[in-house]
Amino acid sequence: MSKRGGDFLYHWISDTLRDEPIADPVLLVIDMAVAAKQAAVAQGIPSQEIDEEIGTIYRFIMQGLR
Repeated sequence: MSKRGGDFLYHWISDTLRDEPIADPVLLVIDMAVAAKQAAVAQGIPSQEIDEEIGTIYRFIMQGLR
């Protein structure tokens, strides 16, 4: 993942993740990964920069849940 893509994800997840109880963490991670990718594309970050390390998105979000 590019530095720009990583920086975007870090800030997007920090701004998006709530401190509320999570009913289904797996569904949340999937939904957030899709939304993060869409938001990145809307910000002009090509999806390839995010797709290169799609597993990183999931790990990134899971770390934010801890």
